[in-house]
Amino acid sequence: MRSKKKWGLAITLAMVMLVSTACNSSNGASGTNQASSGGDSGSTPATSKTITLGFSQVGAESGWRSANTKSIQDSAKEAGYDLKFSDAQQKQENQIKALRSFIQQKVTVIAFSPVVESGWDTVLKEAKDAGIPVILTDRAVDSPDKSLYKTFIGSDFVEEGRKAGQWLSDKYKDAQEEINIVELQGTTGSAPANDRQEGFMEVIGSNAKLKVIASQSGDFTRAKGKEVMQAFLKAHKKIDVLYAHNDDMALGAIQAIEAAGLKPGVDITIISVDAVKDGMQAAADGKINFIVECNPLLGPQLMEAVQAVVDGKEIEPRIVTEETTFTSEQAKEALPSRQY
Repeated sequence: MRSKKKWGLAITLAMVMLVSTACNSSNGASGTNQASSGGDSGSTPATSKTITLGFSQVGAESGWRSANTKSIQDSAKEAGYDLKFSDAQQKQENQIKALRSFIQQKVTVIAFSPVVESGWDTVLKEAKDAGIPVILTDRAVDSPDKSLYKTFIGSDFVEEGRKAGQWLSDKYKDAQEEINIVELQGTTGSAPANDRQEGFMEVIGSNAKLKVIASQSGDFTRAKGKEVMQAFLKAHKKIDVLYAHNDDMALGAIQAIEAAGLKPGVDITIISVDAVKDGMQAAADGKINFIVECNPLLGPQLMEAVQAVVDGKEIEPRIVTEETTFTSEQAKEALPSRQY
């Protein structure tokens, strides 16, 4: 009997130990799974979602534009954004197609530099209805509905025109005879072309001796600038000043002036806008007398604005870039350290 009781106790104890071990093992596994689950959910917070930026560029018509594109591409990469880039080749219809493509792709933010000022309301409303914020860079639009975009980042083109006009007015303040000016405008209907002309005319209007005798678009390109300047030289016997809305057109015009047997910067005073390396070199060489800077390196400011918009922060509706001016001597000093 005692033997049977001992065996019975031994079996009972063994069963208790087995049950206890199984329960502890089960609880331990459950605890491990919970900890693992918590770790997984914490490793992918919602804020780590990649921002997709759809950017439509005007084109590649100038050294300024190339520097602007590179700044945006480099800054987007540094910020870790997924950049969808489109080149409109200076055609508004291409740009509108690109914006609609960005909307279909459901990008996080759309940014673009408008080819011209008008004709954007419909596509911008489409972006707004899709819940995609829009940022304008370099150039503005003329829409009365400011809710269609979050901000405009870029230069004050009217002020650039004023700076050009003020330098010219100061130079010829004591002129006794009329100073004949020809103007190479940017792309017809674009914000920089409209505004640079407006600011320039606003200032020189106070000096009766300063007279614009011809004004025509050179589309912001070197080839067109040369072509139009050739036509100006044929049509007008006396040209004292050339005002070019960008360096590339001024550089093309310089080729035409030299081909005509004249000395740019001496026989014809040249004023330009942009201050890209080729323009600065021409200024350092004395072929351009005065350059108003238009900073193309907008990438860092754009990425800051994109992040602020995504984070739901308040953002200024107008962000103006800081810029300066250069005489020939100042260009010579600044040229070695220029980034663009």
